[in-house]
Amino acid sequence: MNRKLALAAGIAAALSGLVIPAAPASAGSLQCNSGRAPEDSYVGRADCHNPTGQTWVYRAVITCGWSPDVVGPWVTLGPGASGRSEGKCASWGSGVGAVGVDERGA
Repeated sequence: MNRKLALAAGIAAALSGLVIPAAPASAGSLQCNSGRAPEDSYVGRADCHNPTGQTWVYRAVITCGWSPDVVGPWVTLGPGASGRSEGKCASWGSGVGAVGVDERGA
């Protein structure tokens, strides 16, 4: 049943001219802590460490309440490195609702 559903979705997307974005490669390879910054409820951040032997890039993906969602800058982490990506929601919204991580092999 899942194959039929996937095929139907692919056909529908092709016929309607939509582009289906690629999913991040090998999600979950980095060790990350993400969430709202304790000093500012409008800032979301992702602090990540790379325990692998491969270089990875990642960014924070911030869901903002009542304002457009934002993403932090891409951060490149070599083997054993750590880093931070953060972004700020618009001040007219209600602040950070959730923070995720988009990671990809470099």
